[in-house]
Amino acid sequence: MTTARDIMSGSADCARTSDTLVDAARKMRDLDVGALPICGDDDRLQGMITDRDIVVRCVADGADPSAISVQGYGGEKPVTIGADDSVEEALRTMTEHGVRRLPVIDGHDLVGVLSQADIAKNLSDDQTAQLVEAISKAPANN
Repeated sequence: MTTARDIMSGSADCARTSDTLVDAARKMRDLDVGALPICGDDDRLQGMITDRDIVVRCVADGADPSAISVQGYGGEKPVTIGADDSVEEALRTMTEHGVRRLPVIDGHDLVGVLSQADIAKNLSDDQTAQLVEAISKAPANN
């Protein structure tokens, strides 16, 4: 059985709850990613922040991204997948919740992120197409 751990992107760097949106944007730029997990001081996952959150929810509203912490813009508690859960479970979770990225946890530890791109690289074209279709129909919360 192929697991989330087998195909995820490892070493998920976090934005800290105290980081500003500018800090998060720079980290995204440096890592060449469109989203970051948000971790608290205890290193536990608190949320996710996307480049879209920063642009559409902050900049477009005329707010100052250098004065606002990621904690206020990271959305609700993120949908996650266990590291040893099957890829089929990951597909079901992504489809059900309409998300492009799933933080992968092992116990309480964040160990990676499973993205739509990881699915595309590792699963059949049919599975990838079904996921993309489901996500495209979901509300813009991913």
